[in-house]
Amino acid sequence: MRLPIAHLLVVAGLSAAASAGAAPPALPNVPVAEVDLERYAGTWYEQAHLPMFFQRKCVGDTTAHYSLEADGTVAVLNRCRRADGSFNEARGVARKVGGHSATLEVRFAPRWLSWLPMVWGDYWVIALDESQYRWAMVGAPDRKYLWILSRTPQLDPDVRARLIEQARAMGYPVDRLVDTPQRSQAEDVDS
Repeated sequence: MRLPIAHLLVVAGLSAAASAGAAPPALPNVPVAEVDLERYAGTWYEQAHLPMFFQRKCVGDTTAHYSLEADGTVAVLNRCRRADGSFNEARGVARKVGGHSATLEVRFAPRWLSWLPMVWGDYWVIALDESQYRWAMVGAPDRKYLWILSRTPQLDPDVRARLIEQARAMGYPVDRLVDTPQRSQAEDVDS
């Protein structure tokens, strides 16, 4: 029995739609309207992240410290504790994309490689406590990166839950989030 071409196209279309599976995100994956980079500067404590190759040896106490530079870029110092108790540090620089303060790119490669597009990673501030800058959530256009950040080692559990639900609604794979243990500020070696 031969099916007409139109029937085959309908079946193929239905199969493709079924294999696409997931419903479209309920919220757009876009950065916040604006970030005051002077207020954003300082230390942030990571609360959770999507698994990343460059964080594979981090077991806790992950922080990011941002310093606004005179040329408008942001100096970045990422730090985390390894299983043996030692700390790993990575220094980088962030720059605005298209003049937007919530849409940044970060580079950890040497400056002489900065002309290569592949050394820059997207850093979108997708949620922010706009009144006091107590928490932030950072993502990327492809949803491969996600970090939940707080100004204190422990983020309010209700705020954390709301951020995770917001990220889920934006299409991020939050079921893969890795919690980041943080010592209290009294124990923090940076204090």
